[in-house]
Amino acid sequence: MISNDLNIKEYNTYYKNYIDKATDVNILKGLRSNLISVVAFYSEIPKEKHNFSYAAGKWTIKDILLHVIDTERIFAYRALRIGRGDITPMAGFEQNDYVLTANSAALNLDDIIEEYKAVRMATIHLFQNFEKNNISLLKVGEASGSPFSVRAIGYIITGHENHHNQIIRERYLL
Repeated sequence: MISNDLNIKEYNTYYKNYIDKATDVNILKGLRSNLISVVAFYSEIPKEKHNFSYAAGKWTIKDILLHVIDTERIFAYRALRIGRGDITPMAGFEQNDYVLTANSAALNLDDIIEEYKAVRMATIHLFQNFEKNNISLLKVGEASGSPFSVRAIGYIITGHENHHNQIIRERYLL
């Protein structure tokens, strides 16, 4: 488990589940691999399922992908600030508010997938930049009242989307 390699001071235990769902100990490899697998996964979902939710009040498949995109943007921003040495604590965000205002029903899944690819490429370039400039992935900052290292954020990004893909497989595509 990847979480066994991290110091508990690098993340809040709430995120352990996501970190453990990251599939590669090399963050860049994991980001690149997930780019391919996530695009393939969502591209294969039947159109009649795009606006489906398995229960009242649950997100649709398009809501979930937009949530994954929004979360990646926020976590990449956190990684940027921490990696650049900004020690200002960062606020959390209310994921449900983001989903409610995203209006996924008005969007085409293919367009959302394109947005996902653009965001992922930006995240890959950010982590490549950290690597090229020898920016320590062990740098720790604070967000949502908890510590986060740059490397924990990298694992959270891929593990978080793997978590949601698993939920889609188990609850939406039956």
